[in-house]
Amino acid sequence: MKKTLLSAFLISSIIFACTGCGFAETLMNALAKAYINNSALNFDRATARIYDENIAIAKSGYYPVVSAFSTYSHSHRRVSTFFDKTMIGDIGVELNQKVFDGFTTRNTVAAAEIQSQAQREFLRSSEQNLLLKAVQAYTDVYVARRIAVLRRQNLAALKEQVRADHVRLEVGEGTRVDLAQSEAQRSQAVSLVHQANADVKSKEAAYRHIIGDSAGPLMIPPAARNIPSNMEIGIQIALSKHPAVLSSKHTVDSASYIVKAKEGEFLPHINVMASTSREKVFKGLDSDAQIHSIGMQLSVPIYQGGLLSAQVRQSKEQLGQAQIQVDSIREQVREQLIAAWSQLEGAKAAVVAYRDAVRANQIALDGRIQENRVGQATTLDVLISRGMMVDSQVNLVSAERDVIVAGYAVKAALGSLTANNLGLRTLHYNPSKR
Repeated sequence: MKKTLLSAFLISSIIFACTGCGFAETLMNALAKAYINNSALNFDRATARIYDENIAIAKSGYYPVVSAFSTYSHSHRRVSTFFDKTMIGDIGVELNQKVFDGFTTRNTVAAAEIQSQAQREFLRSSEQNLLLKAVQAYTDVYVARRIAVLRRQNLAALKEQVRADHVRLEVGEGTRVDLAQSEAQRSQAVSLVHQANADVKSKEAAYRHIIGDSAGPLMIPPAARNIPSNMEIGIQIALSKHPAVLSSKHTVDSASYIVKAKEGEFLPHINVMASTSREKVFKGLDSDAQIHSIGMQLSVPIYQGGLLSAQVRQSKEQLGQAQIQVDSIREQVREQLIAAWSQLEGAKAAVVAYRDAVRANQIALDGRIQENRVGQATTLDVLISRGMMVDSQVNLVSAERDVIVAGYAVKAALGSLTANNLGLRTLHYNPSKR
């Protein structure tokens, strides 16, 4: 009967575990949620749309300005004993069209279009940063939960150790020192379990903030793929395709057009103006007149108190600043890739070392337990071996997490950690569509 119940329990546990795996969240699903829900990324998308509107604002300089106007005046003049009253009403439409503005509008439009491209690359960079944070949040929760399980398993083993030492003390085979050591380790394990549970709660709160949803059951996070074979190739890719580098280059091009637009203010400006109006005068006998006019206005800047010259100098300094920024961004991207690559290599080596440590510590722990049973090892020897075993397991879990995060950090440094490159199953944001 007991064997039947035990078999039923094991079968139901396996079925439950498999069912839970079926409903567990995958890393890619979590990244898709972050891609849609994250408020910081949505803020940057709104900023990109704002920059897009600068194109329409700049292009408005090509089109005429049409305005309607209406005036009314009432004059009352007294000359000796004579009163003169006049009322005049005027209503009409006026058109003003730029013919030549020193190429200011053309250069301003070009600057706005390129700056919009720069902002889109900046948005892509923000997308990468968000997805990397999401990877970190996902793996942090997964690892924190695994460590909490290890801590609870260790606590259960130490509780069994305390129980065994109690039994041995009662039958005269153990000592109070052995019992005290076991109880001390158990108390420490209780503290570590509470700390691990608190860390899980903290990591789950960060997960909710980044992903935009609560952390349910999580699948094992997969390692990053499509990483270059060596770092030198990666650096070449990053310097040519990273969105931060592309954004800074677009900013330089935009600044150069702004310089041209400011210099165009020194050139003559020609406008064509046309208007039509109807005027009505109330003075004695009413009169009604229609007025049509068309003309051309030429303006040549001569002196503005140094305003235009200062604006040109300022725009040239901004161009130089943008050029310096390109070099700075390139160095930052290079540094980011080298750091991520080094962390990935170090984490891989640590995983290999900690796996060997776990294997060796497991053998040592099993041996100490057998030696303790025949009186060749003390309880303290067993406790020390168990502590080393648990520490190596925790270190291995942390190192495996570092490999995953470092791999995606390399992809971010390469400029390929985007929703499109990852193949996220979600509606990808298109800044051209509203």
